[in-house]
Amino acid sequence: MPFFAYILRSLKTGQLYKGHSEDLEKRLRRHNTGRTRSNKGGIPWYLAYYETFETRKEAITRERYFKTAAGRRFIERLDFK
Repeated sequence: MPFFAYILRSLKTGQLYKGHSEDLEKRLRRHNTGRTRSNKGGIPWYLAYYETFETRKEAITRERYFKTAAGRRFIERLDFK
């Protein structure tokens, strides 16, 4: 089963949220139904970017990268809106 590192963007605030999951659709539904307290205020969210990995460890490592200064520069270059 694949694992994913993903970036969500809030349609309400423009805020980004970085995470990892093994089921992207289910995870996005949880974010958009307010079941994730940390980003409830940004509903609705859309999946702006994701990468696929073979292991959870790889997905977590990539999520952590997204949260670094280098990762933020990488995200800025994606230029999604």
